[in-house]
Amino acid sequence: MNLLEEQKPVAGMNDDEIRALCAALRAMILETVSETGGHLAPNLGAVELTVALHRCFDVYRDRIVFDVGHQCYAHKILTGRAEKMKTLRTFGGIAGFPKPAESAADAFATGHASTSVSAALGMARARTLEGKDYKVVAVIGDGALTGGLAYEGLCDAGESGEPLIVVLNDNGMSITKNVGAVARYLAEQRLKPQYIRFKRGYYKFTASVPGGRGLRNFNHRIKSALKNAILPSSMFESMGFSYLGPVDGHDVKRLGLMLEWAKELNCPVLLHVRTVKGKGVSYAEATPEHYHGVAPFDPATGEPKKPPCENFSAVFGETLTELAAGDARVCAVTAAMEEGTGLASFAARFPARFFDVGIAEGHAVTMSAGMAKQGLLPVFAVYSSFLQRGYDMLIHDVAIQNLHVVFGVDRAGLVGEDGETHHGMFDVPFLSTVPNMTVLCPASFAELRSMLARAVTKYGGPVAVRYPRGGEGEYRLDAGDAPSALLRKGSAVTLVSYGTLVNELLAAAETLAAEGIEAEVVKLNSILPLDADAVAESVKKTRRLLVLEDCAAHGGVGERLAAHLAVSGVPAEKILLRNLGERFVPHGTVPQLRRLRGLDAAAVADAVREMCHGG
Repeated sequence: MNLLEEQKPVAGMNDDEIRALCAALRAMILETVSETGGHLAPNLGAVELTVALHRCFDVYRDRIVFDVGHQCYAHKILTGRAEKMKTLRTFGGIAGFPKPAESAADAFATGHASTSVSAALGMARARTLEGKDYKVVAVIGDGALTGGLAYEGLCDAGESGEPLIVVLNDNGMSITKNVGAVARYLAEQRLKPQYIRFKRGYYKFTASVPGGRGLRNFNHRIKSALKNAILPSSMFESMGFSYLGPVDGHDVKRLGLMLEWAKELNCPVLLHVRTVKGKGVSYAEATPEHYHGVAPFDPATGEPKKPPCENFSAVFGETLTELAAGDARVCAVTAAMEEGTGLASFAARFPARFFDVGIAEGHAVTMSAGMAKQGLLPVFAVYSSFLQRGYDMLIHDVAIQNLHVVFGVDRAGLVGEDGETHHGMFDVPFLSTVPNMTVLCPASFAELRSMLARAVTKYGGPVAVRYPRGGEGEYRLDAGDAPSALLRKGSAVTLVSYGTLVNELLAAAETLAAEGIEAEVVKLNSILPLDADAVAESVKKTRRLLVLEDCAAHGGVGERLAAHLAVSGVPAEKILLRNLGERFVPHGTVPQLRRLRGLDAAAVADAVREMCHGG
């Protein structure tokens, strides 16, 4: 670990020091993630690539955009945050994704896939317009190339002619696979120094003479036609990139040479790098999908420190599998989240009706619309923060035609350690704006089972069933068949929420009852349509209302209830809307974040005391 503690510049290290550095980085990543949880396999696989990037670029001046961003741990260690790694993904500690507020070396905040090329091209164009001199690199994984935004960025970047390097970190999927002896021969030629020197000189010449770019484009078309006659074309070259590779992504020296050549070409370059996800840790290499994102574990064996508990995702998957057994029209759709959304059992039992479309949420929504239009019952399981990427398709392709597509909105509300990019704090406001939409909010496993069954078999039109990450609380009943449920009678204040936050209200009500303050607790099972009349009837009696929800401040249920009371002329002495506020929420455990935003039982009890006894 001495190399990490000394923070010796990577550019000045010899080959032996580089090998030792990579070993030390892997050891620290393994040690850290085993304690804090996080993304293990992606970071292990990107160690040498990160070191090579640091060797060839000034990360404080040049701009390196990581996509998705979850492979940035080695980068964080190398940029002065080694001592802070023990705080990774903990409340008040460093984030698990790039964060410019943490360090000037973090070029762009990324947490969702397929964004890097577009962001990097924007930076390259800004550099050109401002007349500045720095390099721009996008590091994108082969998995992220399943997202449409990546291709929008690649098409524009290749056409732009902007000096830009796209590093394709290929750790498992072949992109337009070339086969045969000729393909191997051409790949070898692309890696030879003389080929790079010729190409560099050719670009300089055509850039310096009148009409040079037109000549280069003409020659490119002739070359492409000849090459296409004997082997499949490179889609990247067709987009306008100079393609280099593939190269061993664990050979720092070779990577460094390739990156230097890519810089000298001074045009859009795609460097194809092949890596091993989970590199250096046997169990992570063997099953990288299981060690992509992990909870704390034993670094020696890879076994979790705490046995996994039943969670909403697993209950969702089990219930959907049961529904599919009874109706051959039921299909499951996911966007590269088979394990995360609990659909592994469905995929194993009904492979013909399971569709993993990759990181392409917009496509998943529209494809589901097509399935529904033809009489199937598609259920799209998607994290709340990823459903944001399909909002247009939800409106245009599903809701306008009132098609029966069911959305299993996983990770709704606070998700914890993944932080700002992953909190599901916007689905309540944006789903509530969509005509024809129904939004159900189970507060227990039992309610998830019954609500999902009704969503699939009883409802028409688009239906969202939203549920949080993790397990259920003390409330484990099923009172979800009506639009709302009265969980506790009282006369002093009306407490309203939905989902598992009702546990905080019930706990607060117990505390307050011991002090002589009787709170009425109303649980909303559906937030669209909203049973505002039931809440109004309660407020007529209590004259005070507190609404608790873990969504953004504006567009939530609380605002809609307050407006209904005002329009209906229901007198309310005090109305308090407790939510996640107008700012993004940092990372930390869910209990910590609820406490931070005043959404836990203690904060609710304090607020009610103030409402009842304050001035």
